[in-house]
Amino acid sequence: MTRKLLAALSSAFLALLPACDAIVFEELKPGISTALEVRDRMGTPTMEWQETDGSIVWEYPRMPNGVVNYMVVIGPDKILREIRQVLTEENFARILPGLDKAEVRRLLGKPAEDVFFELKRETVWSWKVSDDGQRQSFFNVHFNGEGKVARTSRNEVATSG
Repeated sequence: MTRKLLAALSSAFLALLPACDAIVFEELKPGISTALEVRDRMGTPTMEWQETDGSIVWEYPRMPNGVVNYMVVIGPDKILREIRQVLTEENFARILPGLDKAEVRRLLGKPAEDVFFELKRETVWSWKVSDDGQRQSFFNVHFNGEGKVARTSRNEVATSG
């Protein structure tokens, strides 16, 4: 009984996350909002990259249960430049054999799952994505023993009925 109640409450909370993001994004204005305001509204990023132009990219994943990952660009002037959702077909197409884990992380953000398969000697990173707003699948990146992309795949998210 308690387990079912916790699962139901967890699902209800996770359903609210996209709505919370929408409210936060409405409050944050590119060209106006400061880096401090972004951190106040979105929290501490899970990863940070310094760009050659002096700007900083902050990673805000909504994994493992969400279907979005955000990259937030803060200009050298500490003003918000953009917020972009990176789990897109365009970015998936950029995941090519030979890329390393750091390059994939930079494109897609933190994965929902990171699993090593001993028999295949490969690591698979997976991101849950929404194909049409209702159906969900996992986009998977398979890394070889050298930590380079070997291939990508997709699989449907099982639905319980």
